[in-house]
Amino acid sequence: MDAIHRFLEVARTELENAFENIDEVSMQRAAELIWDSQKHGGRLHVTGIGKPGHVANYIASLYSSTGTPTYFLHGTEAVHGSCGQLVAGDVVICISNSGETSEMKTTAMAVRNNGCKVISVTGNPQSWLSTFADADLHAGITNEGGPMNRAPRTSILVETLVLQALSVVLQDKRSLSPDEYVMRHPGGALGQLRDSEK
Repeated sequence: MDAIHRFLEVARTELENAFENIDEVSMQRAAELIWDSQKHGGRLHVTGIGKPGHVANYIASLYSSTGTPTYFLHGTEAVHGSCGQLVAGDVVICISNSGETSEMKTTAMAVRNNGCKVISVTGNPQSWLSTFADADLHAGITNEGGPMNRAPRTSILVETLVLQALSVVLQDKRSLSPDEYVMRHPGGALGQLRDSEK
């Protein structure tokens, strides 16, 4: 049970730090890249390697359901043909804790070569990905919270938090109505929102 308590204490500390370190200027810069792209017919994609790839899939779903159509781009398949889903003028959010993962470097360069803007989400603002990107969202942690301090745990929590914060900025700009939300999410308890708000 000590391991659980240690993890929860580390997670609490890392999330509290994340709350303090969210850069609203960078968040606004990222949002403006997305808004400008959409204004000219561009689209948004999210990608990551390994565990951040699962975050990317969730974030694409979240953004799509809250008024910003978003597509998951497979982190490694991107350079084996999946960059074909990109159109010049699109924006791609690239998630990488280190910002130095070789596969993500290759994918980010392919994204840029296809005429797209890059938003990075990293734990290191001096990393290759952060400096390569058109906008960088900081999602830094000091401890993953588990044995060996290796497996992604708190880094995943903070990456998710930062991208959820961006989703709120985008949804607020979109002024999504309850009826519009239900059109995107007609099933389950959330699909009853329209009736409950009448």
